[in-house]
Amino acid sequence: MIVIFGIKENLNPIKSQLSDVIHDCMRSILGMPEGKRAHRFIPMEKEDFYYPDGRNDTYTVIEINMMAGRQVDTQKKLIKSLFLEIERQLSIPPVNIEIIIKEQAPHQWGFRGITGDEANDLNYRVNV
Repeated sequence: MIVIFGIKENLNPIKSQLSDVIHDCMRSILGMPEGKRAHRFIPMEKEDFYYPDGRNDTYTVIEINMMAGRQVDTQKKLIKSLFLEIERQLSIPPVNIEIIIKEQAPHQWGFRGITGDEANDLNYRVNV
């Protein structure tokens, strides 16, 4: 599950393309399958979205929630790939992107009526 926050006037026009960029990075770095896209966009009013000095209204926060198991190097590669591709394809510089990876143990995930540690039919690897 990925949650993306930004100022609505800047986020809404790029939602589809940003979703594609994020998913392409998830596929290439983590091996996620094509149909495994779970993105939630939270377009916010400017007065409700405070951001650090030195940023502008394109400031975007990307929270990546995933089951624990990916190696540190894999996570860093994902973050760097996102910075690179978002800047290349959407012209948002890395200073205006914040990426947070939140890992939870597989037993803390619930989907299709089971917990993540009970799933034995995932079509992707968690331990990469």
